[in-house]
Amino acid sequence: MRGSRVPELLRARLRLPLIGSPMFLVSAPALVVAQCRAGIVGVMPSLNIRPPEQLENEIARMQDALDDGRSAPMGINLIAHKTNPRLEHDLAACIRRKVPVIVTSLGPSAEIVRQVHSYGGIVLHDVINMRHARKAIAAGVDGVVAVCAGAGGHGGTLSPFAFVRELRQEFDGMIVLSGAISDGHDILGATAMGADLAYMGSRFIATQESAASPEYKQMVLDAAAGDIVYSDMVTGIHGNYLAASMLRAGLDPAAAPAASAGGADFSEGNSKKKAWRDIWGAGQGVGTARDIPTVAELVTRFAAQFREAQRELTGESWRFAG
Repeated sequence: MRGSRVPELLRARLRLPLIGSPMFLVSAPALVVAQCRAGIVGVMPSLNIRPPEQLENEIARMQDALDDGRSAPMGINLIAHKTNPRLEHDLAACIRRKVPVIVTSLGPSAEIVRQVHSYGGIVLHDVINMRHARKAIAAGVDGVVAVCAGAGGHGGTLSPFAFVRELRQEFDGMIVLSGAISDGHDILGATAMGADLAYMGSRFIATQESAASPEYKQMVLDAAAGDIVYSDMVTGIHGNYLAASMLRAGLDPAAAPAASAGGADFSEGNSKKKAWRDIWGAGQGVGTARDIPTVAELVTRFAAQFREAQRELTGESWRFAG
């Protein structure tokens, strides 16, 4: 990690430069707590807690479970889209509990940044292109999550090599890289190309603490990169999904690239809510998932792979002429 760009509240507790990305219906409190205890940041979408009145209690329980002086900080993901009726409520709960890491999606907000900074928290914002990144930077965020090609859920299409280097030309804050990151080699690769932290979601679907159904976990184990479909037919915003789940829901993955009418809608009455539940997101990194370990076992594996990758890069095989 590049110390000057990673805030102390993260740097002091991280075993690896890694954030467990928030996943709808997957990142429940048990997964977040396990990730933080293993030494990486765990982030949960606020929308995973229903009814919304339970959110503050669940945050308090997670904080109590992590109050050991060793665990990495936890975070909450807020959908800042205008159609999300819970935004104001969920933000208020996070502020009262002083959640250390807030990840916003679909709309950077200087007011959210101001309120989170008031108690010493940090704000990261998901971006898929430079236009979105510039808006987030202007809002004063502490870091941007560059959601690149191959990322699960609402992902972009840019190459991480291109996007990270363009970002670094305009932003001297923290860059977190998302997109098909699935093991310790990938984590080191993200930092080698200029990111400060890596962002990983799909590999944690197939873990013991994940809230994913057994069928969802097995579908991840059975999948490879070619089984991921990029489509906006699920939520109105393009994202990556498991083709097998689309087929099971009666959708044709071959027709998936066709644009959906009406745009995004995150309201409680959204008719697409069933699709959110039944069509499962995942990124192109699923091909490395072949077992269902505990989070602690998986992060230990990542740490060993990270060290192995470091040794390989400094070994004799990389001593070229000139």
